[in-house]
Amino acid sequence: MNEVFLKRMKGLLQEDYEKYLETLAKKPYRGFRVNTKKISEEDFFNLFKIPSHRSKFAMHSYVLDSDDGYGNSLPHALGLMYMQEPSAASAVEVLNPRPMDWVLDLCAAPGGKSTQIAQYLDSEGLLITNEIETKRAQILLSNIERLGISNAIVTNSTPEKLSFVLQGMMDKVLVDAPCSGEGMFKKESKALEDWSEEHVKSCAKRQRSILPHAIKMLKDDGILVYSTCTYAVEENEENVAWMLEEFKELELLNIDVTWGRKGLHLDGFPTEYTRRILPMDEGEGHFVAKFRKKGITKENKLTILKSELLPDCVKQFIKSELKGDYNYFCKNNRVYAGSHPFYDLKDNYVLRNQVLIGEVVNNRFEPHQHLYTSTLFTNNINHEIICEENEIESFRKGNILSIPTTKGYVGIKIYNNYIGFGKSDGSIIKNKVPKGLRLR
Repeated sequence: MNEVFLKRMKGLLQEDYEKYLETLAKKPYRGFRVNTKKISEEDFFNLFKIPSHRSKFAMHSYVLDSDDGYGNSLPHALGLMYMQEPSAASAVEVLNPRPMDWVLDLCAAPGGKSTQIAQYLDSEGLLITNEIETKRAQILLSNIERLGISNAIVTNSTPEKLSFVLQGMMDKVLVDAPCSGEGMFKKESKALEDWSEEHVKSCAKRQRSILPHAIKMLKDDGILVYSTCTYAVEENEENVAWMLEEFKELELLNIDVTWGRKGLHLDGFPTEYTRRILPMDEGEGHFVAKFRKKGITKENKLTILKSELLPDCVKQFIKSELKGDYNYFCKNNRVYAGSHPFYDLKDNYVLRNQVLIGEVVNNRFEPHQHLYTSTLFTNNINHEIICEENEIESFRKGNILSIPTTKGYVGIKIYNNYIGFGKSDGSIIKNKVPKGLRLR
């Protein structure tokens, strides 16, 4: 372990330092969330016997008693669970999204906090989830799809570009900022390899470049939660003090919870209102601060995108395969559906606007995996088959299913959720699950 880092931790923790050293020899805490958009907690644990106990940091969050590789498990593939270090769930619990809110997750990949936010929103709420790094944005999109999120716009943009369009529009904003990752050292060796005091200072500077844009996007009386997975004062309490000094419209709110411990007090600022989680608290490490924006803010209005006309093959598919009424949007032969209008985010690159249901190829409509995984359509697809676990495991490996059914596209379902879809010729079902999602 880096000696400079340990010296800093000794100064930070003082009488708790020896307890922290003891945690370094232990395995990292691992956990998961039950995705209540797809299944109740009671039904989940009736179906899947996963040794775990409830986490203190958030609803629907659990600490694993043993880690047996649940990332490849059936409930994971179905989007019924999300693997998440326990303390990482604390920030969204503090943000407390409500069903009608418009919420922005500004630094969102890989998607743990975004999918957690979505659990708090009903179809009236809207999630905008952004990741600036392109490869990580694709991982974010994959998790949005797998967990069935339908009322989300996934963007791959900069905070500055987003704030130009979304000024004064968001009820709540989460900035889970890129950081030095001191709480990740046991899980990711690279975080330790990259660590230095210079890196800590660089991260703090980067965080200060992001936060003004987040503040700009808040409505009057809107809530901002700033979080990191590091212990460094420069990235935590000192950034909170900087925000209070630079942005007089911000009020730091006391996080009144039983978990973790108070933040460090800095003279002149109520930074003890923040919350720290350390490995001694049954989590690898997180810092959370909560602000309210006061005063008058100019509020933008979004325009609605104009759809291309739906091709006849799309209209026919919708009529024969889907139940219910939705908003549809078509562009460049790709067809999307959702409960919200399709808003124009101008120069921001949008990876996904609500649910991609499919695309037109050679005058034929081909459905997309998101149509079947989305909770918007869980019980609203006309053609489906219910399978047993052994059939599903075979299907996950890319195999065909020898099950007679109606010709055409069919959803493959188990435990009231789709694993994906196939195309039947009447006697067998060819596998249409994307190759990247299949078991290897």
